[in-house]
Amino acid sequence: MKKLFIAVAVLALSACSTLKSTSDFDPSVSFDQYKTYSWVVKKNNDAGYHLDGLMDQRIRAAIESQLNQKGISKTDKQTADLLVNYITKVDKKINIDTFNSHYGYNPYYGPRWGLGGSIQTETTVREYEVGTLMVDLVDNKTGKLIWRGTVADTVREQNTPEQRIQIINKAIDAVMMNYPPKPTQ
Repeated sequence: MKKLFIAVAVLALSACSTLKSTSDFDPSVSFDQYKTYSWVVKKNNDAGYHLDGLMDQRIRAAIESQLNQKGISKTDKQTADLLVNYITKVDKKINIDTFNSHYGYNPYYGPRWGLGGSIQTETTVREYEVGTLMVDLVDNKTGKLIWRGTVADTVREQNTPEQRIQIINKAIDAVMMNYPPKPTQ
């Protein structure tokens, strides 16, 4: 029964999302002019195996799906309106919590000693990782960055490929929700 409770608690906590997404853009750009995209070519020219190959495929598929939903289609680099790139990073963070954990009767303190109870302070230190994913859109004609979307979340180990795909899709949905930027009035 205890193991079942722990499993339910872990699932409930993982369902709570801490996704934080932001975006920035060049306000002088008219975003309705962009209809096609291509991926930025990697400098190492190695189209084969690399260490994060599966994650790369998942992120690219999620971004391509979002761009297609927005009416932007993939083409070759020479004719593309936009060049797309993404960057990932992981930062270690430390969380320090101090709280009073006990207030109760203490037989050594009486009315002449002041308080009739005792307070104990506990401090917990927790190290965790925050993953950040940035999606950049560059104007292919000018070479200028015109839009950047960023999403950050606490890194949690996912056990199955399906869970990893679901997390990536959710993150890309959150970051691409802000593209194209709404005109300011």
